[in-house]
Amino acid sequence: MITRRTALSATLATTGVALTGAGLTPLLAAHARTPPRPPAAPAAPGTPEKFRRPMPLLPEKKPLARTGRSDLYVMTMQPARAELLPGIPSDVITYDGHFPGPVIRARAHRPVVIRQRNRLTVPTTVHLHGAAVPPHSDGDPMDVIEPGTERTYHYPNRQPHAPLWFHDHTHHLEAENTYRGLSGSYLLTDPTEAALPLPAGRYEVVIALRDARFDEQGQLAYAMGDRARNTLLANGVPYPYFQVAARKYRLRLLNASNQRRFELRLADGGPLVQIGSDGGLLTAPHTTDRIALSAGERADVIVDFSRHRVGSSVVLTNTTGPGPAEDIGQVLRFDVVRTADDPSRIPERLRTLPPLPRPDVQRTVVLRMDEGGEHPGAYIDEKTYDPQRIDTHIKFGASEIWTVTNANARAEHNFHLHLVQFRILERAGRPPQPAESGLKDTVFLAPGETVRLQALFNTYRGRYLYHCHMFEHGVRGMMATMQIR
Repeated sequence: MITRRTALSATLATTGVALTGAGLTPLLAAHARTPPRPPAAPAAPGTPEKFRRPMPLLPEKKPLARTGRSDLYVMTMQPARAELLPGIPSDVITYDGHFPGPVIRARAHRPVVIRQRNRLTVPTTVHLHGAAVPPHSDGDPMDVIEPGTERTYHYPNRQPHAPLWFHDHTHHLEAENTYRGLSGSYLLTDPTEAALPLPAGRYEVVIALRDARFDEQGQLAYAMGDRARNTLLANGVPYPYFQVAARKYRLRLLNASNQRRFELRLADGGPLVQIGSDGGLLTAPHTTDRIALSAGERADVIVDFSRHRVGSSVVLTNTTGPGPAEDIGQVLRFDVVRTADDPSRIPERLRTLPPLPRPDVQRTVVLRMDEGGEHPGAYIDEKTYDPQRIDTHIKFGASEIWTVTNANARAEHNFHLHLVQFRILERAGRPPQPAESGLKDTVFLAPGETVRLQALFNTYRGRYLYHCHMFEHGVRGMMATMQIR
């Protein structure tokens, strides 16, 4: 099999492009381009008009077949065009033609098998983010699906409920491939979650948030580390409205951005009840006025719109990140359009988490990125990613405490461990806040900040990654490999 490294190295050798993120940008954009478009539309506006288009619901992917043992899916990675800006078709790359990708609903202890077909012109891999899966189905950056071929991924789902998501993870391509559309949601449930009287059906809504920048023709513009992505999308639409009933809704929020961090609030200061995070439900609901999500993080939130009269609206705002407030300060608007019965409720207790075992090993991990220069490097423990190198050896069944530090003075990072959900023990020397008290697989680190976390490596043996989940930091080298034996 042609490896990702072999294919990319050969291409770069013939073009004289170095293996750096900035040098790759025009090359990757050329490979990802779809067939020629019709004549270009008029120049796109600087910022789309807000609250003029509805937020679509993400399509749910149905199994091709169900057997006594598993659910079987076929999914095609393919180019498509999406109307991201009004009246302007934009070239995107997608799962099954959807931007963003579809939602898969799975059940704990019922395996899912997905045959992924690559009909793009670039290699891909598929990583099910937050899942405990065997190494051959984890989406290793070098274990690629070449254009015109396919691969079958096996997801045993031997873990508790969690709002997982899937995205491309091809080394040196993951940032641009995901930015151009290769991401989707995977909601895993179990009897504990299913038994709760939470909002369900049409009142449970997946919302994938991200940012983007458009060129003068209304096409998605990609540049490595671009801090000028000034348009916010909810389910693929810039600044949409969403019609709701005057009752409780369960919002499954995903930050699918390459590197943007969100701090979400209701414009009227109303309460947000967070009931879950990356690894599923918290032990108890947490009422707050803000939800913070770095790239790759998820939050499960209840909003009660019965506080608002029919005919009124409330805006979901964002109070952090690069860009002017008029561009990035508003995300979407909820319009209360009708009344509805509401048998749902939020229990005082949501789940029980097992006590943390005594740790067998303690480790330190340092994240750092060059601050300055045209092509900054990015490092874990002062090393850039080398797929041939094992950076950390872990004994199967071990419980480990990792102390992770952002060594930068200005740059933000976050940290994602493949295979495991972890518990945060401390942030900056203090116990975690309620929003971070449950199971996590991605954690934000402000400049100079240290987080201590604990994970149990008792599911699969093999090679897995840990890295910054700001995609462009990983492209530049902020990834490492652990071997579980």
